[in-house]
Amino acid sequence: MTTRLPLLVTAAVLTALSFAAVAGPSAKPSVSTPVTELRYGPTGVSDGVHGELNAAPAYGDLAHGAHGTFIKMPAGFVSHVHIHTGDYWGVVISGVAVNGLSGSTDVPLPVGSYWFQKGGERHVTKCISPNECILFISQAEKFDYLSDASK
Repeated sequence: MTTRLPLLVTAAVLTALSFAAVAGPSAKPSVSTPVTELRYGPTGVSDGVHGELNAAPAYGDLAHGAHGTFIKMPAGFVSHVHIHTGDYWGVVISGVAVNGLSGSTDVPLPVGSYWFQKGGERHVTKCISPNECILFISQAEKFDYLSDASK
């Protein structure tokens, strides 16, 4: 099973990236980006204890429209109850994450796992591993984070 895990993670990320390709032909050239060249920047989203989420673009622009984005989530991070306007898919690249409805039982999502988050649904996202979590999200519209804590 250990041999199959990297293949599953690769397949999940490629599937997420292919969502953009299905939209139609592009004038952009093909791209291959090593992990060492990902450029993470602040998102402004923090749990107030463990630090801030950082994001690195794979395609698109999370602030303005359709995108595929790598997210670094600090170990122990627990989001506030929040919503996103649009639906998105998440894939766990490293660490163990949780994404569930507010008050639901945690379902650990180890490397290679994925989830679908319906827009407008109140939920909590966590990194429950001792090391940071790296996630990949694919969304057809811009990313927003509307926290109950900001009300």
